[in-house]
Amino acid sequence: MTLPRLATYSVKGDTRYGAVLDGGIVDLSARYGKEYPTLREVIAAGKLVGLAEEAAGRAPDHAFSEITWLPPVPAPEKIICIGVNYPDRNAEYKDGQDAPKYPSMFMRSPRSFVGHDTPLVRPRASAQLDYEGEIVLVIGKQGRHISESSALDHIAALTLCNEGSVRDWLRHAKFNVTQGKNFDSSGSLGPWLVPYTSESQIADIHLTTHVNGELRQDDRTSRLMFPFRYLVNYISTFATLVPGDIIVTGTPTGAGARFDPPRYLKPGDLVEVEAEGIGRLRNGVVDEA
Repeated sequence: MTLPRLATYSVKGDTRYGAVLDGGIVDLSARYGKEYPTLREVIAAGKLVGLAEEAAGRAPDHAFSEITWLPPVPAPEKIICIGVNYPDRNAEYKDGQDAPKYPSMFMRSPRSFVGHDTPLVRPRASAQLDYEGEIVLVIGKQGRHISESSALDHIAALTLCNEGSVRDWLRHAKFNVTQGKNFDSSGSLGPWLVPYTSESQIADIHLTTHVNGELRQDDRTSRLMFPFRYLVNYISTFATLVPGDIIVTGTPTGAGARFDPPRYLKPGDLVEVEAEGIGRLRNGVVDEA
């Protein structure tokens, strides 16, 4: 059975949300917008599956050609990104260090992301825009000090991320990577949310990234150094997780910076991040105007 998919999008400048069908999108915001103004409220109410299933028998209100895809969760309180979470990625640094005891992490701003089929922007400040394909957990239930045994109960949905990074801005200061991770429109989220239903859905997801049709990244979530249960537990130790929070769970080896010479993104490139059971996130690349 194909799981329902829910997206945030705009039509003629008006932001809406709906259920994604094969032939287009059923506008759920037109039917439920007073009760649930955005998908964030739908997530908090635990209604992702119910609303999507209600839309299953309807004719689409909008063709895909009419819409602009937006990041699925509008204005999340937190976007928490995990670094170095696949074993080959740790080895890729070639620093001789053992696997880390705790996950590396940093925050990103919503403005640093675009939606599906919207170009990433290579900034004026650097030619070193890079790709990082990742799987995203979307939190559905508030919690603090969440145990690993109950961690997955707090996940509402999955989506994809191209966690675009501006490499030479990651080391502008001694201890942080914030600058290189937060250029406007340098990354993407989407195309949609797939409701989380069971651990078997996420235990061994195959994740790939292609650039211009060439396979660059290829790994599986069964190999994560810090599994999803652990991440929810660890993050909730210091922060209250709330509905709509986003956890970007780490990228496999094969980012452009690790080639010799590096293979950074340039205008005209096409990046596709794909994961079985979730979908394909596709973005071109343009220079900043």
